[in-house]
Amino acid sequence: MSNVLLEVCCGSADDVIEAWKGGANRVELNSNLFQGGLTPTAGCLEVVKEVVDIPVMTMLRPRGGGFCYTDVEFKTILKDAKILLNHGSDGLVFGFLHEDGTVDIERTRAAVEAAEGKPTVFHRALDVTPDWKRALESLIKLGVTRVLTSGQASDVFFALETIRDMIQFAGDAIEILPGAGITLENVSRVVEITGTKQVHLARHKSMPDPSVNNNRSIYFGGALYPPEDRYDVTDGAYIAAVCGKLR
Repeated sequence: MSNVLLEVCCGSADDVIEAWKGGANRVELNSNLFQGGLTPTAGCLEVVKEVVDIPVMTMLRPRGGGFCYTDVEFKTILKDAKILLNHGSDGLVFGFLHEDGTVDIERTRAAVEAAEGKPTVFHRALDVTPDWKRALESLIKLGVTRVLTSGQASDVFFALETIRDMIQFAGDAIEILPGAGITLENVSRVVEITGTKQVHLARHKSMPDPSVNNNRSIYFGGALYPPEDRYDVTDGAYIAAVCGKLR
């Protein structure tokens, strides 16, 4: 369990700073974690880079839903990549699929080239590909640094053997980063069974925001009505506890 790297999934500058204070080794910066993580703003990244001294990977995802993008969306992704790199991003996170769920080779190649030598991550789009071995082979050939995966299950803990197989299959050619459902209670088991040297998780606590309480009949979202008198921020104490198990 010694020297296992902890990456924390973050949805705001406060998230990143709390994760860093808790001892995280690396963060993945997004916006809108409710939809699985979308592209963060350059301003958010700038604020983060003024404070933390750990690598900040930035998500490239212009919308929720799947990973087969329109030409306009992909053009936006490449523009965002350039902007984020110019504002201090330490690497790019992305995933591109065809309608049949196979890896979009050309768009992935373009994103790797856009990174200009910085680390690249193919995110959990891998988990909906029809053949993970073929997908990994493609990503290795393209020079992707690592993949974030739940082992093609809803939760890492349901796919520990698959993740172990992925790590063995990948060897030194590409990094395998397990994520989804990892907790303080199961992280030791995940590391023990898979042999991974890095894990990815998110943990938030609720913070109050009473500014909307004068009129609780008003909602600012869409069809779903989550509470608007509170928001989530990374639980730094929980991150520190996980780090204590990994070091």
